[in-house]
Amino acid sequence: GFSGADLANLVNEAALMAARENSKLVTMKHFEKAKDKILMGVERKSMVMSEEEKKLTAYHESGHAIVGWLVPEHDPVYKVSIMPRGRALGVTMYLPEEDSYSYSKRKLESQLSSLYGGRVAEEMIFGEDAVTTGASNDIERATQIARNMVTKWGLSKLGPILLEEEDEGGFMMPSKNNLISDELAKQIDEEIHAIIERNYQRTERILKENEDKLHAMAKALMEFETIDREQVERIMKGEPAGKPKDWQDEKPDADEETPVTLSEEGKASAKTSDQTSESSGWKTPSKEEDKDA
Repeated sequence: GFSGADLANLVNEAALMAARENSKLVTMKHFEKAKDKILMGVERKSMVMSEEEKKLTAYHESGHAIVGWLVPEHDPVYKVSIMPRGRALGVTMYLPEEDSYSYSKRKLESQLSSLYGGRVAEEMIFGEDAVTTGASNDIERATQIARNMVTKWGLSKLGPILLEEEDEGGFMMPSKNNLISDELAKQIDEEIHAIIERNYQRTERILKENEDKLHAMAKALMEFETIDREQVERIMKGEPAGKPKDWQDEKPDADEETPVTLSEEGKASAKTSDQTSESSGWKTPSKEEDKDA
């Protein structure tokens, strides 16, 4: 949930967005855009991605979304985007329906599976040699979850024992009560690998069974750049994606960091630079192309 300060920031962002459009009213559309900016980061519309990079990002994010949609106890998909935001080339956003203070083993393993969705989709569609560094943050987060399951949360076959704890610098150290032997350290590593391996395999199975949906979602992302929950739901039912609810057939705005200035009349206006984007024809990679990619 948002704190009071977060809500104040949200209202302020929404008001700025209304001012940029010379709107006299702050509407739900402005609040929605402000929420996306706060949750997902600033859109970097001036960053030009190559068509190949866009397509790879579309499959990567679709992989996250499809696995997250299908595994048990996962937070619902809120939005999927291949608009670069912050340091990320794309983002799949999940919004919990209620605050959680503890997580079941099933939910944690579902998170592991969805984190690997991006990498597995890249490998499936473009081949092993085309897998990018884009999944580095996913791998880091998944490894940390698996490590915590084994060493801190007692959610592995090694049982409910605290095996590692954080020191003041945030580094994981053997627990004060456990002098970890080489044998135990080896068992910890093996168990972390087993947890990751079984979820990676589940992700591969899910995406192979839903390859048609992977192509459909990536195609929708190439067309609209951002898709919402309703579109994801339609794709997962095998229906046409349709347009996002706030879709406008117009040129994209400039980057959201555009300064807002006051004109002589006292109205807020934004300095914008026109940009046009050309979308090339969509083509689903064939098996031959996979090998060459």
